[in-house]
Amino acid sequence: QVQAVETGGGLVEAGGSLRLSCTASGLSSAFDDYAIGWFRQAPGKEREGIAAIYTGNGASYYADSVKGRFTITSDNDKHTAYLEMTSLKEEDTAVYYCAAGASPSQSTVLSSSKYEYWGPGTQVTVSS
Repeated sequence: QVQAVETGGGLVEAGGSLRLSCTASGLSSAFDDYAIGWFRQAPGKEREGIAAIYTGNGASYYADSVKGRFTITSDNDKHTAYLEMTSLKEEDTAVYYCAAGASPSQSTVLSSSKYEYWGPGTQVTVSS
């Protein structure tokens, strides 16, 4: 059974930092065969792809809304991907999800439809 679990969410003041972790288990092939994506969904808004990494070669991609503030990395030995979030803003408040996908292309790597395995999400709240 494939599982992806996010940890590290919480309450932080604007301008602060948080690091989210995503650990995947039970994948049908090696962890570095997958792309890991981070998505978020704020109340009343659609789910947004914000960062993704091809764990095999480390290539990373970001939405404009987080570029320069968020960094995605992976530790393949631990089957874990991280999202380092800095300079947080109130508009970053959302439920954050990680997902593993076997075959998103570079043009679709931030598209939620290209990911098969999802975590339950972790709440990030940024206060003013």
